[in-house]
Amino acid sequence: MAGSPIGGAAPRIGVLALQGDFREHIVSLTELGADVVPLRRPEEIQALHGVVVPGGESSVMDKLSRAFGVAEPLSEAIRGGLPTYGTCAGMIMLSQRLTSAIAGQRTLGILDTTVRRNAFGNQNDSFEIDIPMPDLGEAPVHAVFIRAPVVEDRGADVHVLGALPDGQVVAVQQGNVIASAFHPEVAGEDRFHRRFLDLVRSA
Repeated sequence: MAGSPIGGAAPRIGVLALQGDFREHIVSLTELGADVVPLRRPEEIQALHGVVVPGGESSVMDKLSRAFGVAEPLSEAIRGGLPTYGTCAGMIMLSQRLTSAIAGQRTLGILDTTVRRNAFGNQNDSFEIDIPMPDLGEAPVHAVFIRAPVVEDRGADVHVLGALPDGQVVAVQQGNVIASAFHPEVAGEDRFHRRFLDLVRSA
């Protein structure tokens, strides 16, 4: 596992930058005072205090992460305690089980969850909604869903951070890993990134 930040030094966060909206996460985390770098090679993982797996196309991200040799060492680091936050495709990548996966699609196999891809339809079915999430404060979270997944099943150790009015789970945490089906980095909502950085600092 990567080391801890020394003294008051900013934590070094890697954002998986093979595909997807990694730039938005880099901006969000930089604004919160983190030292943020794009993650593309396996040898970069060791220097990180935390990692973000962004939104994008999960099947493409899966193929690229394996082609670049990042998938296996990243999975090992997260299992070893590396604080991690995944959004949308990142939630899919972190889940142990998928429904509606394409042939041959794999994941990092971390969260004890079953996640369904594109649970709400295609790009045209994107939507926004305010969701109460007491773990993140009194004000509801403004959530932007773009070809988003949903958690269909979860283990006893998976804590629900947020669900839609119909009960569908869209944000979870299990130990050192947080995942959301929506995009806080698009909505200008920083509480998930703040919660992630709190995990990093306490790791």
